[in-house]
Amino acid sequence: MAPRPEAGQEYVLTLTCPEAPGIVFAVSRYVMEHGGNINASQQFDDRLTDTFFMRVQFRTDGADVETLRQDFAAVASEFAMSWQLHDMSTPTRTLLMVSKFGHCLNDLLFRTSTGALNIEIPLIVSNHRDFEAEAASHGIPFVHIPVTPDTKPEAEARLLELVDEYDVDLVVLARYMQVLSNDLCSKLEGRAINIHHSFLPSFKGAKPYHQAHARGVKLIGATAHYVTPDLDEGPIIEQDVARVDHSLDPSEMTAAGRDVEAQVLSRAIRWHSEHRVLLGTGNRTVVFR
Repeated sequence: MAPRPEAGQEYVLTLTCPEAPGIVFAVSRYVMEHGGNINASQQFDDRLTDTFFMRVQFRTDGADVETLRQDFAAVASEFAMSWQLHDMSTPTRTLLMVSKFGHCLNDLLFRTSTGALNIEIPLIVSNHRDFEAEAASHGIPFVHIPVTPDTKPEAEARLLELVDEYDVDLVVLARYMQVLSNDLCSKLEGRAINIHHSFLPSFKGAKPYHQAHARGVKLIGATAHYVTPDLDEGPIIEQDVARVDHSLDPSEMTAAGRDVEAQVLSRAIRWHSEHRVLLGTGNRTVVFR
């Protein structure tokens, strides 16, 4: 894993705007005028919607992120851009939510501890206490927020308080088995990621891998997506599948499925935290890998 750049040395600019001549030139000139050197650049022209997407990673000395943002505003205004500019050294503050299945949580804790993910985890929230000791072993605060139909509004209000209190950039539902309200989904739009198996809508409810085994499926998979009020139908960031066969019993199929879930979720979080995911039209995403 390459070392993270020091603060004020490397930046990433992402933008979306209507397609027009001169966009790449304007961005390149802006970087050059600020003493920068582009070390990675990716772009996509969606011809179906005439929308242009771009991610530029560049190095420069002597300019702080706020100055860079202020100076880019004129370029953005000229081309009607939606844009963001980040210091690459700044980790994404990521709140993890979990219920009773810990495979995704444990995977993210390990990858974060080894530097494989450019995130920091200020807090773990759960509607159960099963992973309180696990959080303590990593020195991460754990907040238990029980949820019942009667207390759900209060529980979600408490979650939003924690998001503000801990200055959270991203909320990850690492197998958090509660449906979020439409209001909460709207308030977390673009900054909450969920993971689920890819059997939906075929095998809903409890023990989906057991249901899949009973049907004799040959492919299992997982989907990571942004959370929206449309249950499990938000913009997809990453998906993957694994081939299975008759030799696996339900527990082995479940284990294989959980491995896929953990890998897909970690990739989605890495790409989000590296500012590689741009929202397109409708439910589509552009992911610059």
